[in-house]
Amino acid sequence: MMEMYLISTILAIIVMIPFVLKTFYPYVWMDILYFRDIVQILVRFLSRRRRRPLFFVLDRFLEQTSAHPDKPFIVFGDESFTYASTDKKSNKIAHALQSQPGYQAGDTVALFMGNEPDFLFTWLALAKLGSPVALLNHNIRTKSLLHCFNCCKAKVLIAAAELKGAVEDVLPTLIEQDVTVLLMTDHCDTPGIENLSDKVDEASDVPLPQSLRAHLTFKSPAVYIYTSGTTGLPKAAVVNQNRLLIALAVLSSNGVSSSDVIYVNLPLYHTAGFIVGFIGAIETGSTIILKKKFSASQFWDDCRKHSVTVVQYIGEVMRYLCNTPKRDNDREHKVRLAIGNGIRAEIWREFLNRFGNIEVREFYASTEGNVGFVNYTGKIGAIGRVNFLHKKLFPYTLIKYDTERDEPVRDGNDLCVEAPIGETGLLVCKITDIAPFVGYAQNEEQTERKRLRNVLKKGDLYFNSGDLMRIDEENFIYFQDRVGDTFRWKGENVATTEVSDILTLSDCLKEANVYGVQVQGHEGRIGMAAVTVKEGVQFDGSKIYNHVVSYLPSYARPRFIRIQNAVELTGTFKQMKLKLVEQGFDPGRIQDPLYILIDSEKTYIPLTAQVYDSIMSGDIKL
Repeated sequence: MMEMYLISTILAIIVMIPFVLKTFYPYVWMDILYFRDIVQILVRFLSRRRRRPLFFVLDRFLEQTSAHPDKPFIVFGDESFTYASTDKKSNKIAHALQSQPGYQAGDTVALFMGNEPDFLFTWLALAKLGSPVALLNHNIRTKSLLHCFNCCKAKVLIAAAELKGAVEDVLPTLIEQDVTVLLMTDHCDTPGIENLSDKVDEASDVPLPQSLRAHLTFKSPAVYIYTSGTTGLPKAAVVNQNRLLIALAVLSSNGVSSSDVIYVNLPLYHTAGFIVGFIGAIETGSTIILKKKFSASQFWDDCRKHSVTVVQYIGEVMRYLCNTPKRDNDREHKVRLAIGNGIRAEIWREFLNRFGNIEVREFYASTEGNVGFVNYTGKIGAIGRVNFLHKKLFPYTLIKYDTERDEPVRDGNDLCVEAPIGETGLLVCKITDIAPFVGYAQNEEQTERKRLRNVLKKGDLYFNSGDLMRIDEENFIYFQDRVGDTFRWKGENVATTEVSDILTLSDCLKEANVYGVQVQGHEGRIGMAAVTVKEGVQFDGSKIYNHVVSYLPSYARPRFIRIQNAVELTGTFKQMKLKLVEQGFDPGRIQDPLYILIDSEKTYIPLTAQVYDSIMSGDIKL
């Protein structure tokens, strides 16, 4: 009798355990599953690291091609390319490149293309030839284009046919540097530019020998991805072969499998499009629906047409989708997962309410950073959940930060002060063998700026993310803001110092203090500049417009200009930004002359109260 009572009591306790855990520890099962996924990823990664010859991302693509050669890999408009046809096309490009006298296998090559299949074919071809690839932003021009090309020491530039004009603008300098310039076209009559497409058509599609990439190690650069930091022109973050191998897990760790169809409409020159979309799909063996560029009006029609199951986003994408006119078929699609970063809580809720039960996997990471988070619980507003195992592998912390002085708070021992739970702090992560920081190509000064020393004890070394975070009582982590002189607009980071330098190259501007201001109904911050005019010169809106268009991509051009008598400085002679940011671009609050960039008129016109009201009502689109 006693035994039966004991058994029934034990069974009752066992039955109650899940209910107790769910009540007092509601995320415990999700935590356990996340731990399991982390362990699986580590085991798979370490297994691949031990393989000989060395195993790289390309080898995973070749495995997938062998396993299902006839499966569609890339769909672009009405074109479809299987894994096998993609493999053969990349072989043809590789053989065509080998025939170019200015190229040798292993040379660094810069890729200047938009979202198109040739971008992916060419990257695979260069991977087969053992060449690092610099992914150039196809929006950049002249000075910025040359800077990005030169800082990775590329010997070859491969450009899309539609970018011929941008290439011709910098061609004299490239010729001086003895750069081989190739255009993806059948015919080009510009001296100094060689056409490549006709040579690709005639080339063999036989596989290339593994010996061409035998020189590679896990520390060899695989890709250079450009990022705008707190100062200066774009920096080339070095993504080595080891980091790219780790990146294979980005989609599979979020439950994506070979049966999924992934919609890639974010730029391939960015981490989101290239690493999450393309590299992630190589691991899972999924099909990629590649889009030239994001279109809110075509988004769901594309998803329905191609039976898309996984979509990518940045915060702006979700807002644009929610701002489209409502339709009766908004919930008629097969999308089950949205993965990305930067979605605000209110947009997150609106997205789910309107488009249905889609799992949103918000994550945090940076191209060059050594720590990341994943919101595997679906907690609205959070970028991730912190836990013991994660912190052991990647020793991160939040430290107090003085936004006025733009530096970490330090105690009497000159050590940083950890931010308490619930308070905002700067995210930093210890630089270790497991969590390395490789830095930026040809830019030791900017690399050193991201290293933070003497954080928790003398002599330690941490990566400075430049991002302010907050951790709540339930261990969820939330993005708060960026520090330093950077703002984000249209999904792009803009370095204010770069824009300031370009503005002061103009004929009429003496000084320029650039910052980002918030606009009602828009994600991020749009560019604004407080400037002073050179003595004896008038502000010329048309000339300034032509100047910024020549040097800056559209997202980096200051939309608003404020004319001041003098640029205000702090006590340490830094440009005063905080008050300017708070004042925004409201002519009702600002006595200084204000101007707004109008593309249709190709000039800056006075920003009147009427124009301001039109912006706030949405009649003027920014």
